Amino acid sequence: MKTIEVVAAIIKKDDKIFATQRGYGDFKDGWEFPGGKIEPGETPEQALVREIKEELEAEIKVGELITTVEYDYPNFHLTMHCFMCELVSEEITLVEHEAARWLTYDQLDEVDWLPADIEVVEKLK
Repeated sequence: MKTIEVVAAIIKKDDKIFATQRGYGDFKDGWEFPGGKIEPGETPEQALVREIKEELEAEIKVGELITTVEYDYPNFHLTMHCFMCELVSEEITLVEHEAARWLTYDQLDEVDWLPADIEVVEKLK
């Protein structure tokens, strides 16, 4: 089974966490923490800054590693490094996602998270 290694941004502002809804692919409409694949030669932190700039047209400051999720989807194994992040720029533009929400910790269960992201949600709660 092939392994895909990705990074995810847990973007926090005040008491809220930023969640995005996928607008494409096999998991379209599922909710996730934004991020993407690590390119050759990039550190996870560099990949996260690049991915958030591409996906959200936003700048972030990458903080501590919260967790690394290992999850087996039917067609691939996912390794997802999740970092706590802050916005440097306040504006966010959804380039690849169809929706986004700022959720308080009490609201984290209100969206339909993708399976690998559920583990991160549980850790945040």
